[in-house]
Amino acid sequence: MTFLSKNSIPLLLAIPFCLLVIACESNFRDVQKMGVSEFAPSGDADSINLKYTDSGRITANLISPKMLDYATVEFPFTEFPKGIRLTLFDKNGKQTLVVADYAVSHKATNLIDLQGHVKISSQSGDLLETEQLYYDQKNEWFFTEKKFKFTSTKGVSYGEGIDFSKDFKKVNSQKISGQVQSE
Repeated sequence: MTFLSKNSIPLLLAIPFCLLVIACESNFRDVQKMGVSEFAPSGDADSINLKYTDSGRITANLISPKMLDYATVEFPFTEFPKGIRLTLFDKNGKQTLVVADYAVSHKATNLIDLQGHVKISSQSGDLLETEQLYYDQKNEWFFTEKKFKFTSTKGVSYGEGIDFSKDFKKVNSQKISGQVQSE
């Protein structure tokens, strides 16, 4: 006497399969949670005011309402989701002010990616405005391939693509237009 009919065999095979799928789904969710928690910032700070020094001289002052530090990820970076106000000082104390709505500092490359209403101004009155600008901290050099507006004592120019030193003494621009006085 047998208790199983031919119709109940597929049902008996389906039950272990369903249990296996449910178990795998649970493990998959656990793996997803681990991935999310590993990408959480290792540091979180509000209302920061950092001063960078070199041989006792202040070289930069960074102010931001929010800083997230991702030091433990494969490619470490620091994010400023609510923007920055960065003042750079040269050896003579002259200042360059950088303001952006958002910034990311990449530790491996020493590049800062500035985004959203980026404005950089020098103490001599030069002003550059763009939507994205990169700052190479090691070489103290700014660059972008985005459209920009550059205002100086000589006039206003517009263009797409520019790179320059932090004090605006060396400027290389591409695709420019506008009215600028020559010396």
